[in-house]
Amino acid sequence: MTRVWKYVGAAWLMLVVVLLYLPILSVGLASLANTRYMRFPHRDWSIGAYTDALSQHETLVLHLTSLKVALLVTVFSVVLATLGAMAFARYDWRGRSVFQKVVVLPIFFPQPVLGLALLLFFSALGLTPTWKTAVFAHMVWILPIVTLVVSIRLFGYDPAQEDAARDLGASRWQVLREVTLPYLSPGLISGGLFAFLLSWSNLPLSIFTTGADTTLPEWLFSRVATNYAPVVSAIAVIATLASVLLGLAVVLALRLIKAGDKTGAAEHG
Repeated sequence: MTRVWKYVGAAWLMLVVVLLYLPILSVGLASLANTRYMRFPHRDWSIGAYTDALSQHETLVLHLTSLKVALLVTVFSVVLATLGAMAFARYDWRGRSVFQKVVVLPIFFPQPVLGLALLLFFSALGLTPTWKTAVFAHMVWILPIVTLVVSIRLFGYDPAQEDAARDLGASRWQVLREVTLPYLSPGLISGGLFAFLLSWSNLPLSIFTTGADTTLPEWLFSRVATNYAPVVSAIAVIATLASVLLGLAVVLALRLIKAGDKTGAAEHG
């Protein structure tokens, strides 16, 4: 009986995985069509959509615009989230609970409402919406999420480790570099990945705050709604592969850094 339930659990897990990845697979199949309209099975299979996508300068511009926004949001969010998380997760001060509630409040606003509010705010300030204003808009919603991720790691941190390092003669920079940041690195990396992925794929805030600039999600949405062609699915597949490759590069870089640290520690030992 135990073995039966084991097989049932495995089958259920496989079903969940298939349902999660089937939409992505359907986009890949749609990109291989040679017709304007989405239908399956295809009468003609072709990779012409990928040829068109890679030959268009617009493909590069869309990816670079989304990449610029996502990278800046990631860097600023991680830095500011670390400072904000330290403020309410490490220190006890008057107004701490209010500060915590104010920091996480934007998460509960619907993104279209938040995007409209930010657009009106930029207009009141006389700012023309561009991809730079989209960076600020994304941070308003993403920064609280990253702050919560980093704070989870901080709640288990013992500041006595820093006191011990200073007692042994370490400077403030050495304490930060060799004690604090290594302990917080899992939270910082997780928060950074959350920030990048949420910004890279964000549509509601981008629609209201990018102005004349166009991010990849905006372009995909507009083309699917008004002028679909197989090249749209091809660019979506390229964007997905770019995200996967970037994630693999981050994982590889972290492993190399970890291996280097272990090698250095062994040599010193």
